[in-house]
Amino acid sequence: MNNSQTHRLWPWPGFPTSSKALGSFGDANCMEQLLVYCANAIENNDATLSHQILWVINNIASPDGDSNQRLTCAFLRALIVRAAMIGTSEIVTAMARAMNYPNLAPQTHRFSVLELANFVDLTPWHRFGFTAANAAILDAVEGYSAIHIVDLSLTHCMQIPTLIDAIATRLDGPPLIKLTVAGLIEDIPPIVDLFSYDEMGLKLVNFARSRNISLVFKVIPCSSSDGFARLIEYLRILQQQQQLLAAHDEALVINCQMTLHCIPDETAINITNSDSPYNSFSSSCPVSSSSSSTSPLSARAMFLKAIRSLNPTTVVLVDEDAYFTTNDLVDRLRSAFNYLWIPYDTVDTFLPRGSKQRQWYEAYIRWKIENVIAHEGFDRVERQEPKGRWAERMREANFRAVAFGEAAATEVKIMLDEHAAGWGSKKAEDNLVLTWKGHNVVFATAWVPA
Repeated sequence: MNNSQTHRLWPWPGFPTSSKALGSFGDANCMEQLLVYCANAIENNDATLSHQILWVINNIASPDGDSNQRLTCAFLRALIVRAAMIGTSEIVTAMARAMNYPNLAPQTHRFSVLELANFVDLTPWHRFGFTAANAAILDAVEGYSAIHIVDLSLTHCMQIPTLIDAIATRLDGPPLIKLTVAGLIEDIPPIVDLFSYDEMGLKLVNFARSRNISLVFKVIPCSSSDGFARLIEYLRILQQQQQLLAAHDEALVINCQMTLHCIPDETAINITNSDSPYNSFSSSCPVSSSSSSTSPLSARAMFLKAIRSLNPTTVVLVDEDAYFTTNDLVDRLRSAFNYLWIPYDTVDTFLPRGSKQRQWYEAYIRWKIENVIAHEGFDRVERQEPKGRWAERMREANFRAVAFGEAAATEVKIMLDEHAAGWGSKKAEDNLVLTWKGHNVVFATAWVPA
């Protein structure tokens, strides 16, 4: 089909209208199917069909409706953005104007530090990872006189004060803490309208001092698009310098909080041995026999390989248990639709309609949806993989999993008691998993060199 075809009346030939195909008109299954047909029409450059489906969705998915309607509306906007970006047709762009979307780009809020702290506290989405990771880190660093924490996080060190508090109370006395932060140069929400990393570091140093802990703060500006190459290079050089000094008792903790999915995977542009920023030391990185020595490695695989070469005391990996990496738009849309209903469903339990916080929260979700649906290549940073795939990656990089203890599970349950009744947690093999109404949301894992 193409732009020259005549206008088709609703329902148009070939479009399923039975309840078996679509479900009840307006329910989640129906909306998902409509979005899939719309995505296919856009990808096939079928302007007439795109226009008609967009019109139908717009009339049943209100931006102020229930959670399914708001979710569908967000996907609708993302599809229009995609159509406009790839130049599918002027008709789709005209449809966007007719739907009163003069600015389709999601207006994400720039948080103050206090606003971000409140945002993080709204749900267990981030707090779960903080709680589980802190418990794993405390177990791993017991007995060390110095702890070097490398923090890769999108929440600008919001986890660190509670970790400092916990370390300060350990029986063998407070250690020296070195904190190295990956300062992302990309604007990936939630975005803090602030201050500088130096100011943040000073606040953390003063907070640690109030707990009788000496803290050394360092920020390394870097990018997820090249696998945090500058951070890896800094850690490699630092480790070489330390090896020239007398042996000292220092734990190395790599804390990855919902950032590794931003590193390009195999569906993006591969980093080959010829142009990799890692190749100066990749030959010394131990990898398992299951890794292929002939296939080019993605930035994601190279990052884990490089981390393994540093021989860390522990690596904590926390991320969303979803699958957004496929290059097939329809598969990606289905996966995202069947995962990102969760934040829309949860927001109804704790924020009133019309509140500023709710607007900020849902703008953040809309940004994620647009990034998953409308963008490709390095611009698409929302490339989540399920916990099973991350476990494979870690094992391929020669790590082995460490199970969370009962103390960690108990801490998580205590934290969840502060939130709505739909939240829960479970152990899945060596993982801890956050759930909403029984559906997996976020997983936490801990790893050590094999």
